[in-house]
Amino acid sequence: MSLKHVYSGKVRDIYDVGDGRWLMVASDRISAFDVVFSEPVPDKGRVLTAMTDFWTEALKEIAPTHLVTADPDAMPEAVHEVPEVAGRGMLVRRAEMLPIECIVRGYITGSAWKEYQRSGTMHGTKLKEGLLESEKLPEPVFTPSTKATEGHDLNISFEEAAGLVGKEVAEKAREIALTAYERGAELALRSGIVVADTKFELGFIDGELAICDEILTPDSSRFWPADKWSPGSAPPSFDKQPVRDWAESTGWDKKPPAPRLPDEVVAATRQRYVSAYELLSGRRFSDWYGVAG
Repeated sequence: MSLKHVYSGKVRDIYDVGDGRWLMVASDRISAFDVVFSEPVPDKGRVLTAMTDFWTEALKEIAPTHLVTADPDAMPEAVHEVPEVAGRGMLVRRAEMLPIECIVRGYITGSAWKEYQRSGTMHGTKLKEGLLESEKLPEPVFTPSTKATEGHDLNISFEEAAGLVGKEVAEKAREIALTAYERGAELALRSGIVVADTKFELGFIDGELAICDEILTPDSSRFWPADKWSPGSAPPSFDKQPVRDWAESTGWDKKPPAPRLPDEVVAATRQRYVSAYELLSGRRFSDWYGVAG
């Protein structure tokens, strides 16, 4: 292969295309509890790529992104050496990434809910008493975290984030993340989906802070059906919740190797991803690049 392989993560593989551009390819690999399963979820990578392409257009007035194109016919010829690149590949501009995760929470759930139960705080900031699980917060909150090379990311305060990237950069990152979340959550709600929280990756391209990596996907966000949401309970999610639930039920110790995923769990997970894309975008997934009829 003429393309230089740069990196492989839990889901994505990155190749150097030259001229300051990378090819990011989203695989069908799926992980839970930081462990990758052997069984892929068919078309998961294409859903993540299609979703990011949709949100890039929808949020283009808020901040630039690193995406050049997801159209395989508009990419350099060498890109097609990568197996199954159609619909999974994004040609992107290389960015100098911030060493923080830019998380925005509109509802209190997940690790934020656990912290609130323990101490009445969220990322160290005191919240009002009496909040219920999954309750909508008075306003979206920027709650950054570290980027762990191994193990779990660590929730940090805004002041700690500013210590890592500088106050001016942290303030700009917060502004972009909050505005992108608010716009995305507004559009999603019109489609019957609540965006409870999401994670953005930001980086500098030509001196300007840009949104990079995946954008408002089921892997980076918590999507709930609006008609199933009510404060005081945990709604079902349009993501890999079937994998998590099944894995929890097996008594697995959450250490590698992962147990084999049953076919029905794989199928249920694929359906959730596809449904999220079609509801949010108003498009048919079967029309996306590389999707078989």
